Amino acid sequence: QVQLVESGGGLVQPGGSLRLSCTASGSTFDSDAIGWFRQAPGKGREELACISSSEAEVLVYVADAVQGRFTIFRDVDKNTVYLQMHSLKLENTAIYSCAAASDGCYGSFGSWGQGTQVTVSS
Repeated sequence: QVQLVESGGGLVQPGGSLRLSCTASGSTFDSDAIGWFRQAPGKGREELACISSSEAEVLVYVADAVQGRFTIFRDVDKNTVYLQMHSLKLENTAIYSCAAASDGCYGSFGSWGQGTQVTVSS
């Protein structure tokens, strides 16, 4: 089973950018799809983006809500999946988490990191 650790969160002004990292340990990372999610205070968890296994044709999903502002990409050599975020808004304040799914981006996410806080504030 893969273990995931997120990093890169912090305080950013509206309109700013952040790059979040999801670094994995474990033998299944390359074969797992990795998704990024967020949960804002008082709201449910929202899926933002997902990237499929690196062992075949790579497929990427990005939610409509962040399309054009967020991108997801994987560095196989560093066992890391990144979420690059631009043009951040106040309402993007949330805990951002990554998760792994052995059965693809539309499968079941069974391994979760602890999350990293992103605060957008002026």
